Amino acid sequence: MAELITQKGETQENSPGFAFDIERPFRWLFGLESPLEQRDWALVSYTGWLFILFGGLVLAVVLIHPVTDAGSVWPLAALAISALLAELQSVRLTSRAAVSVSSLPIILAAVLYGPFAAIIVSVASLICDFRAPYGRWLTWTSSRSIAAGCAGAVAIELGPTGANGFGRVVAAVACATIIEQVGDLLLGSVAARLRGMALRDIARVSSAVFMAMPLYIPMAALLVYACLEVSAWSVVLFLFPAFAAQKFFLLYREQRATSEELAVAIERQERKNLSFATALVATLDARDRYTAGHSAAVAVYARDIAKRLGLPERDQQLAHLAGLVHDIGKVGLAPGLVEKPGPLTREERVQMEQHPVIGERILARVDDYDEIARIVRHHHERVDGYGYPDGLRNDQIPLLSRLIAVADAYNAMTSQRPYRDAMPPSVARLRLAQGVDSQFDTSVVAAFEAVLVGADEEYRAGQHGEFGLEFEAAEQRPRLVAVASA
Repeated sequence: MAELITQKGETQENSPGFAFDIERPFRWLFGLESPLEQRDWALVSYTGWLFILFGGLVLAVVLIHPVTDAGSVWPLAALAISALLAELQSVRLTSRAAVSVSSLPIILAAVLYGPFAAIIVSVASLICDFRAPYGRWLTWTSSRSIAAGCAGAVAIELGPTGANGFGRVVAAVACATIIEQVGDLLLGSVAARLRGMALRDIARVSSAVFMAMPLYIPMAALLVYACLEVSAWSVVLFLFPAFAAQKFFLLYREQRATSEELAVAIERQERKNLSFATALVATLDARDRYTAGHSAAVAVYARDIAKRLGLPERDQQLAHLAGLVHDIGKVGLAPGLVEKPGPLTREERVQMEQHPVIGERILARVDDYDEIARIVRHHHERVDGYGYPDGLRNDQIPLLSRLIAVADAYNAMTSQRPYRDAMPPSVARLRLAQGVDSQFDTSVVAAFEAVLVGADEEYRAGQHGEFGLEFEAAEQRPRLVAVASA
């Protein structure tokens, strides 16, 4: 018994005969493997309608406006070749859409030689796309040729020949450009939508087309006028500037795509950095409940001081990250030392002063944390040279380390400790002022004072909601996105 394949792709037994799949030619034409759905049939019908319209237009043009001037053959061939070359250098706007300057030679052919010449050039421009699935080539060739033929018919009726005023040339070129571009866009958009292209991608192509028209019209008008008044071979003049412009645009697109990929990579890396820093600080906070939240507060203060000083966005984020992990070296200290409720002995203080060095060693092993490690090492240096671990002075100390030193000292003074009560913010600010030019950098203290003046009491006391680690992790993501996209 033979099997008959139905339109839905199912099989049923039938009387002896042959199996015929009515969908097979269309699936082959459009590169479809599964049975055709309703949208696929709509695309097949639309392509068939375009092809019939294209064939009728070619027949009408051959009968009404054939190319009769033998001298136009070689210039027309040059236009066809230039259109093909332009299409080969198409600039991709999206994964499924591209633009080129192949419309320029099509418009020139339409105005100079009429609709049949425009159709020839438009077909030639898409020869490079003649490959499977052939339905795609048939759709785009038909839609482009229909638009080109209509543009040529209108342009030839306006007739710059015999009335070679530049105004007539501009009018013919403008009409041909609008008809060719808009017609090709409308017919192509229907096919693209039937193929599943997103509306936003169609809109991007449409905007590129409308932006190009003001450039096409004067350029094409000058070339047409030169061909009419000087020589038909003046059309070759357009090749170099047009291809050069397209090449520059292609390079711009490639650079922009690379920049976007880099921005995504930077954003991803920054999120990893923030997640890593938050995890480290959470480990430290779990060890000592009295200092829990201290690192997050220092990070916010350091970031805001950097912003007040007018530092670049990158330095602001770097100050924030370094502030988060500035005390991470304390995890390497002896058990009980960090949690000790009373004052430290001399030996214990010597051990405590090693935590910036330990922190540097930990962070230096993390990819891309070298700069943060250096900042952390020096956040207990003093501008008078009596700090630790290296006794650096003034500008020998990294600026971000000087920022963290001020933020660290202020939050330590305004926080509750087991061996003393928290200082009022006003007293802590006075202590900072007393330490300028000895312990602290004057400009950093001045910037922090300006930040505190404009802040509320919760911020000054380090009790604002944004000083929590969970808030920091969520709050910094949009900031990091902005930095990566800049």
